Amino acid sequence: MDEETSPSLLNTLKLEDVLRSIRDDVVHLAAEFVSYASLWQFLAIVIAGIAGFFLSRVPVNRLRKLAESRERPDVVFHAAVSSARIVWPVLTALLLWITIPAFDQFGLRNEILRVAASLLNAWIIVRLITSNIRDGMVANTLALLAWLIAALYILRLLQPVTESLDSTIIELGGVKFSILRLLTSLAVAAFALWLGRIAGDAAQAQLRSSKKLTPSMAGLLGQVLKIAFIIIAILIALQVVGVNLTALTILSGTLGIGIGFGLQAIFSNFVSGLIILIEKSVKVGDFIELQSGVTGLVREINIRSTLVTTNDNVDILVPNEEFIKAQVINWTLREARRRVRVPFGVAYGSDKELVRKAGLEAAEEVEWTLKGMPGRSPQVWLTKFGDSALEFELVVWLTDAAVSRPARVVADYNWALHTALEKYELEIPFPQRDLHLKSATGLNVTVETRKAKFDSDTE
Repeated sequence: MDEETSPSLLNTLKLEDVLRSIRDDVVHLAAEFVSYASLWQFLAIVIAGIAGFFLSRVPVNRLRKLAESRERPDVVFHAAVSSARIVWPVLTALLLWITIPAFDQFGLRNEILRVAASLLNAWIIVRLITSNIRDGMVANTLALLAWLIAALYILRLLQPVTESLDSTIIELGGVKFSILRLLTSLAVAAFALWLGRIAGDAAQAQLRSSKKLTPSMAGLLGQVLKIAFIIIAILIALQVVGVNLTALTILSGTLGIGIGFGLQAIFSNFVSGLIILIEKSVKVGDFIELQSGVTGLVREINIRSTLVTTNDNVDILVPNEEFIKAQVINWTLREARRRVRVPFGVAYGSDKELVRKAGLEAAEEVEWTLKGMPGRSPQVWLTKFGDSALEFELVVWLTDAAVSRPARVVADYNWALHTALEKYELEIPFPQRDLHLKSATGLNVTVETRKAKFDSDTE
């Protein structure tokens, strides 16, 4: 081919060669499957499978015992279970790859053996990927690549395709490189990012299991380490791809000024999270009430926000900045025991001592009442002479468990108070007014006048 042949024509010819090779290999394999020589290959596959099964019994049993000896499903448990599932296929594939050169020595054909071994290798890789990688997209992508490489190898196209990709040069930003190098660099970069995230998750889990750190501090440090690992992985990936880090530093410094204005809120929340952890004013497990009305249990303190779960099991992400700028009521900061005042009223003329007795009995019936602590016994206070009732308050110290259930606590005391007041026949009044007339003369004249007018209208 002369030098003036265009690159597009070269690519077209290469594609035609690849398609022609695929067609020839498919026809050849189809003929191979129905030939007499295929019987020996199928027999070798069956023998390799049976031998691999019996050889795998000892390591499989040991791996299963190792998994059963673990008290909880940890890394060793999952590794043992995953390994036990692939021991038989691995040994079978190993025997097949040993059999292939043996067939060559005796002058026997081995195409079917090579196809079976390649497919088994691809299945083993896919099995390892799907059982150890939780990210569905990553697992599916790697599984697809494994099957694709196996298919190319079976069709004897792996080397031609690799050479074709390596010889195809593209130019991006004045830099020339082959498609093979680009794909390899992207694969290494993706692997580095995935490995950085895995390392960050492992560090985060290790910190959370540490007894020397509070859950809040362990959570935040774990997030910082995770981000640090990802940043390191990104730098490694950029270096592998071939990006000039010096130029990137200058560019990032220029962009950082502009991006910084847009990230002020995120940075403010990050600093607020650090302040919360240093002051220890809010910790994981505290029951809080924010000025915005959010009330619930602190589940997580992260870099940007804090996860609060309400008593209705609603998860709310609260920006950390809100804990610094606004008022925060921490019901469990120093002591979880709190005092509650439950208002109620009885009619005028009721026996006050009987009201006290009913209130104290109601307090004893409720499970949230703190009992047996001197100076914190339930009390009944007469707080106000209302328009329609004598207004009392049942004052009760609560147990630790009651502090996170404010609505239910008040409801239980109201229920017990109503039951006790009914028991002692104490009237619960409703709003009313008494009207006293000093003279009814004017009223009688008005009534008579209206009555006479009504009679005249009806005649």
